[in-house]
Amino acid sequence: VELVESGGGSVQAGGSLRLSCVVSGYTHSMSCWGWFRQAPGKERDRVATIEFNGRTSYADSVKGRFTISQDYAKNTLYLQMNSLKPEDAGMYYCAADPLAPTYCTSDYCYCSPRQNSFWGQGTQVTVSS
Repeated sequence: VELVESGGGSVQAGGSLRLSCVVSGYTHSMSCWGWFRQAPGKERDRVATIEFNGRTSYADSVKGRFTISQDYAKNTLYLQMNSLKPEDAGMYYCAADPLAPTYCTSDYCYCSPRQNSFWGQGTQVTVSS
């Protein structure tokens, strides 16, 4: 399985970007797909995930601004990012996992691809104020 991200770039605060992740290989076994972000000097954090049944989850910081979606015909995962803020900047990675664990907060549950599952090389997003 290979994942290749694209769509990153530099935008001003308030702008929009759409990230794409084209997936090739043995994709139909994947149960969980996700976008993650890593800022310089920080850990890689979950931004959004989508499960095989369509259930989505978002980090609190991006709710209402970002949308994760899939086009199965094109084997592509998307992340539409609107109203971008400087704190959204970082390297964005897509990931897929056939056996992703489920985590639950007090409000919702979500899947999250494991570190040793399938990951892309990342695409850089820069947001200027």
